[in-house]
Amino acid sequence: MNYPADLRYAENHEWVRRDGDTVKMGISDFAQDALGDVVYVELPESGASVTRGDAFSEIESTKSVSDIYAPVSGTVVRVNDALDATPELVNSDPYGEGWICEIEMSDPSELDNLKDAEAYEASVQ
Repeated sequence: MNYPADLRYAENHEWVRRDGDTVKMGISDFAQDALGDVVYVELPESGASVTRGDAFSEIESTKSVSDIYAPVSGTVVRVNDALDATPELVNSDPYGEGWICEIEMSDPSELDNLKDAEAYEASVQ
């Protein structure tokens, strides 16, 4: 499994990459592997308000349907429209082309609640 050191990870297996007051987020390599082949991603609405820990989207695989939880609170400012046509990007490139959305954080200190790569890897062992 791959857990890039420049990311932070939530308990529910979402990752974030910070860029100023915005984070790009997706699901971890561990999560995509557990889900199996992703066949559909329900993208959040651009402009939607999200609250850390609340479900705001869904991902469907050949095995199940799972909620995607907001790793931070804020406003969705961009979604990965490429997932509409190619949801399998979540499997093939979870930390790159398989990202879900970008969130403008309302409280950047919430990042302190997320795990670094080492702590996340230990939690999924």
